[in-house]
Amino acid sequence: MRMSKKNWFGSVKKKLFRSSPSHKNIIVLHNNTITNRTSSANGRSPTKNNGRAYFIPKEDMAAITIQSHFRGHLARRAFKALKSLVRLQAVVRGACVRRQARIALHCMHALARLQVTVRARQLLSKCDDR
Repeated sequence: MRMSKKNWFGSVKKKLFRSSPSHKNIIVLHNNTITNRTSSANGRSPTKNNGRAYFIPKEDMAAITIQSHFRGHLARRAFKALKSLVRLQAVVRGACVRRQARIALHCMHALARLQVTVRARQLLSKCDDR
């Protein structure tokens, strides 16, 4: 059963904002650096240690998560299309190769018949010369 957009966004919003407001920021650390938790006036913590550690608000993390899942969905869909395209190419190339093989066998058979005819004429001409 499909969920309407309003219900879907509502359920996502509930899941994202279920925790208490005191845990509004998520800490992202690079190169194992640690920062002090001091909040600025806008509720976000300042960047510390030459920009290596910073806080990301929960709303931004939610947006990043949604974007990453959507990009993954698009990548899977593109891969599926590419896979079907590769399968179609294999079918077409297989048909082309079979046609080339049939033509090559036909030509080889014609050359073999020609060779038999030439050898028979050579044998007949040798017999007539004696």
